[in-house]
Amino acid sequence: MTTPPVLSRRAFVVAAGLTAIAGCSGKSSTSDPNTLRILVNKHPLTKPMNTMEWTKQLEKIAGVKIQWQEISADWDQKKSTMLAAGDVPDLIVGTNAITNSDMGTYRTLFENLADDLDALPNVKALFAAKPELKSMATLTTGEVYAIPGYKRFWPKTVTHQYINKQWLDRLGLDVPTTWDELYTVLVAFKEEDANGNGDKNDEIPMDWSPVGTSGFGYFQPSVLLGSLGLPIAGGGGQGYFLEDGKVGNFLVDERYKRVIEFLHRCYAAGLVSKNVMTQDYSAYQAVGRGSGDVAKVGFSWGWTASDRFGSQLADQYVAMAPLLADAGQTTPVAWSYDSNSENFPSNQIVMSAKASNKQAALKVINAFYDKEMSLQVLWGDLGRYVKKVSDNEYEVLPPGDSKTDPSTWKWTVTIADAGPTWIRDDIEVKLPTDLDEAVEQTKPLQKALANMDPAKDVYPFQFIQMTPEDTNQLALNNTTIANTTMTKFAEWITKGGIKDQWDKYVQQVQNGGLQKNIDVYQRYYDEYMKTR
Repeated sequence: MTTPPVLSRRAFVVAAGLTAIAGCSGKSSTSDPNTLRILVNKHPLTKPMNTMEWTKQLEKIAGVKIQWQEISADWDQKKSTMLAAGDVPDLIVGTNAITNSDMGTYRTLFENLADDLDALPNVKALFAAKPELKSMATLTTGEVYAIPGYKRFWPKTVTHQYINKQWLDRLGLDVPTTWDELYTVLVAFKEEDANGNGDKNDEIPMDWSPVGTSGFGYFQPSVLLGSLGLPIAGGGGQGYFLEDGKVGNFLVDERYKRVIEFLHRCYAAGLVSKNVMTQDYSAYQAVGRGSGDVAKVGFSWGWTASDRFGSQLADQYVAMAPLLADAGQTTPVAWSYDSNSENFPSNQIVMSAKASNKQAALKVINAFYDKEMSLQVLWGDLGRYVKKVSDNEYEVLPPGDSKTDPSTWKWTVTIADAGPTWIRDDIEVKLPTDLDEAVEQTKPLQKALANMDPAKDVYPFQFIQMTPEDTNQLALNNTTIANTTMTKFAEWITKGGIKDQWDKYVQQVQNGGLQKNIDVYQRYYDEYMKTR
């Protein structure tokens, strides 16, 4: 998955020294043609880049020394400093580390690769094999500043819903099917010794991943919007959604109001982790993995049960279907549709317009999209973590540590989903068990996902390029909107007040330019559909 197993896509945790940003300013190596500076926005679990065999292969291919600048925390703040200073490293690696919005503001800092495709035969072949990726990468004015990727194997959703079946059985309860039933179960988890360790006060009935200041991501309660039939993608993002071909934003939708009211009801009753608004992702994952064979969390969301709760506790949990908001409701449920963002990751690598050695930098970009290099970037070194069975058959090997789940292991030994990759359709790959597990645990969600028409209920964000003017205006408005909406999200869940404040809040969000943004997204969607 794009989201690391212990790292939210919007909530990076501190795991690397703050000295990492030192390489983002000054002129340390930009004038040395024998050295490439490559900044990688990586997971805090990931081992140093120079300990990976595939990075040594990159150096040989490029014929230069690579100086890795490894950032695992506070990327948005560090990026702002770097871009404002106007001195970017030769290459920047990381899915959406440099966004389209960044490009709109700082385009002159980056190389237009449209004129360099002959020097990038792997990228050129990728675009030929997957024309939608060429469309993703190409601006309306024809430039190509960032190269996307293709991962092929990821299921339709990243977020799965889990409940501790062992706790339910111990308390004589059934798997809940509605919000009210869930509430009743959560109360029982809180008031009784659900985990059976003799302590009635160490259970956390409900928990979710940290919600960032700019919007929603995976493993968060935004998926409860699907209980009311509202379709989202990528965990919800900045609230924009597509429903029967019409763009809306759930942050001012009455269905969002109902979700917040339910979450506040749970929070006020002590059914939600008291740290839900302040914990980082590592803490969220750690508490989910309990203590030995004693689970601490009753109901939550995650990539897989083994990733969320650890291999020792995974068997205690079952994957759930979406909850109904009301018993007997006729409104079809929906979920978070993530296939586009996962299998077609955006902006995986960009190049400085003033690269110290342009030809070497191009060789590195091209090498990332090599068949075997892509496998290594995603799953680890060939021969150690990935076995080559034949020229077109590969096997991702089990974790070297039997106590570590495959999802965590992947992020430990390589940069995984953060790296530029093209997993070709004409090769066979025996997948790690976490992907098989994710596919299996998606089954309870299949009916909800089938209720969503990918053409009419999933906005094609990845595949639409906008003009710099529209991109900049959307970004400015979204920043203003998020300052209000994300503050209110936390306040309303922990303190309440949404009923009395809703109308004023909606007006404030609209005043931030929401309708203008919706109109822009609608216009681009309509134009995009004319080409389908």
